[in-house]
Formats: sequence, structure tokens, C-alpha cells
Amino acid sequence: MQKTVSPVLRAKALDNRLPDPILGDKYAEQAMRRLDPDYDNRRFGTSQMGLAAVVRAKAHDDWARSFLADHPDAVVLHLGCGLDARVYRIDPPATVDWYDLDYPSIIELRQQFLPPREHYTLIGSSVTDLTWLDRIPRGRPVLMIAEGLVPYLTEADLRQLLTSVVDAFPTGQIQFDTVPVWAWRTSKWDPTLRKYDTQFHCGFNDPAALADWHPRLEYVDEAPMNDSPVLMAKAPANVRRMFRLLNLLPGMKRSTRIVRFRF
Repeated sequence: MQKTVSPVLRAKALDNRLPDPILGDKYAEQAMRRLDPDYDNRRFGTSQMGLAAVVRAKAHDDWARSFLADHPDAVVLHLGCGLDARVYRIDPPATVDWYDLDYPSIIELRQQFLPPREHYTLIGSSVTDLTWLDRIPRGRPVLMIAEGLVPYLTEADLRQLLTSVVDAFPTGQIQFDTVPVWAWRTSKWDPTLRKYDTQFHCGFNDPAALADWHPRLEYVDEAPMNDSPVLMAKAPANVRRMFRLLNLLPGMKRSTRIVRFRF
């Protein structure tokens, strides 16, 4: 999502400046500086309120490392990758083939900002144009990661994506984050989303129920985000206080759900 690359990347860049960062992503800081050299010189330019997005990224990283440890011959589909440096943070073995997919304009930025590596392929395409699946080798375990992507898809597009991936591979793991129905319905008034001229197109109060979309798909678990122990342990004190207050509001603690499925 071109319009939402900057705020998430900025959060990861600022995290890297903490004494004890959550993600510790040097590539995020370098890419953000090239994308917006003055990103930290404006009002609230160094605010760490975006750390919940960093926690989300770490949850996806941890799940990915665990899956690849058990499936060193896997194919990774990192969908809606933006300028995220996940492949460099995880540094998978040469037996893993990793595919980063996003709009062509984002892929061009990745080629400018991030270094090439072996067994790593960039695909410039809309996620919903599933012809990109024809480029992926079959017959191997697959790991599909969609961080910060699913709420921007329609339910029909998401269903087609998930069922197509399950049909295409013998076994695998699918992990993504989503929002509840209330967040989807009110997203047109969300000031942050309006700033970037975008909004959500789907939401689920019970994302585990998405396993019903395919007989081979099984819900595994959920990772914490806004009340994550790592957020409360590593965020600056003012950020911890703010999230404790926000989490008292109905629905805010799980306003983003990070979920994992297997098949």
C-alpha cells in the first residue's frame, strides 16, 4: 500500500534509535532517511507512539523464524511488503526461496533502498491480481505473511487470496493482521487514514472463523499487540502510559488482531 508505507517505516526507524529497540532494524532507519530526510525534525517527529506497529512486525518475525526452523525448504510469500526489511532481519538459509510482492512503484523503491540477495525475488504486482502465483514454485511448504495488508482488501479478495494459496501448496502457514468490524466501519473517519487518503475495506470480530473458508485451513493462535509484554517492557514510559489508558477503552486492546493459520 503506497499511501501507508511511510508511517509504518517511520515507526520501525524510530524504534531503531531506542537504547534497547524492539525490532532493531537498521535498514528501516536508512530507508526512512532516504524517503524523507527530515522525517524526525517535525512536530512529534521522534514520538514513539507508533511502537505498536513495531510489536506487530516482531510478532510476524517470530512466527516466521519458527516456521522456517521447522521447514528450511519453504517458499515465503511476503505480500504487501512495502519497504519492510523482513528478509534481512530473518536472514533465511539459502534453501528458502523468498518472494516480496507489492505495487511496481514500491518495488522500484525497494530496489533503490535495499540491497539484493540470493534466493530473493521481487514481484511488482497488485496482491489481488493472482497471476503472480504462477511465478511461485509449487510442491513445497509455504509461509504467507501479510503485515498491515488485510484490512485494505475486500472480503471477497481476501477469501480468494487465502483459498488460492491453500490450493496451490501442500502445506503451510498463513499469518496476517486484521481489524474488527467497528474499526472497518469507522475507518472513513479515522484521522490517520484520512491523512493518507485511504480506508479499510474489511474487518472481522472473530478472525478465527476465516478457517471455515477452506476445509484444509486451521486457526492456530493470536499474538498480542497493543497490550504486548514487549511493548510494555521496552517502550518509553510516556508511551507505556498512553497505551495503558487506550487499552481501557472498549475494543482498543484488540483493535488489531495478529493471527496465524496452518494447513
